[in-house]
Amino acid sequence: MEIKTNDYRVWAEGATIHYEGTMRLSGTEAYAPILDIMQNVLASKPETIVLDLTELEFLNSSGINLLAKFTIEVRKQSGVGLAVCGSTKIPWQSKSLPNLKKLYPAVVLEIS
Repeated sequence: MEIKTNDYRVWAEGATIHYEGTMRLSGTEAYAPILDIMQNVLASKPETIVLDLTELEFLNSSGINLLAKFTIEVRKQSGVGLAVCGSTKIPWQSKSLPNLKKLYPAVVLEIS
């Protein structure tokens, strides 16, 4: 499944969910199709879900909230791990992504 607009693209390949571009969607409802992709991957109960954010240049507070809620959902599932990949070249990622470890200490955070 893939969502592609002029501003951003989100798609899943196996247990890896890729995000790229600029996501400035307004509110939780606007992020619902993206959450559907994420929940479909979670429903397949992979050993580890990878959120690849290395190409996501901007994510607003509603999008960060989406990542937080999904992290909590993964935490509730036994046997499913979560890895988050980010880039030090994108300032918001270095500031916001470490907060996911506060919600779920087992998150593997790779910001390079």
